[in-house]
Amino acid sequence: MAETPPAPQKPKPPMSRLMRFSLRVVDRVTDATRRADGTLNRFALSLLDPRVPAISSPCRGVASRDVVLDRALRLRARLFHPAKATSSPGAPLPVIVFFHGGGFAFLSAASPAYDAACRRIARYASAAVLSVDYRRAPEHRFPAPYDDGLAALRFLDDPKNHPFPLDVSRCFLAGDSAGGNIAHHVARRYAADAASFRNVRLAGVVAIQPFFGGEERTPSELRLDGAAPIVSIARTDWMWRAFLPPDADRTHEAANFASPAAAAGLDSPAFPPVLLTIGGYDPLQDWQRQYGDMLRGMGKDVRVVEYPDAIHAFYVFSDFDDARDLMVRIAEFVAESGAGGSSQ
Repeated sequence: MAETPPAPQKPKPPMSRLMRFSLRVVDRVTDATRRADGTLNRFALSLLDPRVPAISSPCRGVASRDVVLDRALRLRARLFHPAKATSSPGAPLPVIVFFHGGGFAFLSAASPAYDAACRRIARYASAAVLSVDYRRAPEHRFPAPYDDGLAALRFLDDPKNHPFPLDVSRCFLAGDSAGGNIAHHVARRYAADAASFRNVRLAGVVAIQPFFGGEERTPSELRLDGAAPIVSIARTDWMWRAFLPPDADRTHEAANFASPAAAAGLDSPAFPPVLLTIGGYDPLQDWQRQYGDMLRGMGKDVRVVEYPDAIHAFYVFSDFDDARDLMVRIAEFVAESGAGGSSQ
């Protein structure tokens, strides 16, 4: 009897053993907070992911404060800005509205990793970063975070809400993973109703490894499932079930950009250029490439930056050299809007 050949080994992303072990522990502990009834143990999560306070005094040249975007929704955000914006104000700062990752369900604007990431973005891009603490699943399903993102733009549209000079005609939407998904959907909602904004003009979308999906399994999902940290098929399936409306599947417009309902706003000239980041060890990379192809097919300006050795959410880890390169790319993308202006 012929021996069964061994299954091919899963590719392993290049990282230290300590980093690999640490991420494996985080994955397992986070998974343990999911209850059988589909809810999350928020108390346990608060211990695993303690909120860090805003710092009004400069930290590496960047200060932060918490602001209320919508009292009725109890919607808050953390505003980061280079300290010189208040100590010696000059030209108004461009604004990056940021949405954190976490599968729509985990983490927050005050999570240590995202507090640090937004500080770096503000410092590199010389911009204000408004990190939205959007409502999370499963307590708040679709379309809650998209509504919250639009509320953030409405907040910025009123100059009375600006604590220092802001150039909201150079406004960007940015986010990673689920946050990249939110940035895209908020951009198309804005584009479908841009005339209702008096001052805000979107200059770009920074989609860092955005979280999209469908009912089929892509080659990258199958190849990297169980080998790459943070993202797995079982984990993302749970996240979509927690976020999408009851009884909806991954053909829903929130998950799948090929859905007819997901095209609303994309035909508008107000939908801005997109900087799309893709990692070679991210199981979601095939969806991200399809997303870029879809936008190009509609005549949109899409700039793709690929990092062959990058895992999902690589840029929040200082161990990875590519994290700094992405900060430089974001800064260049923002600076270009100042030279060329908005096309709207």
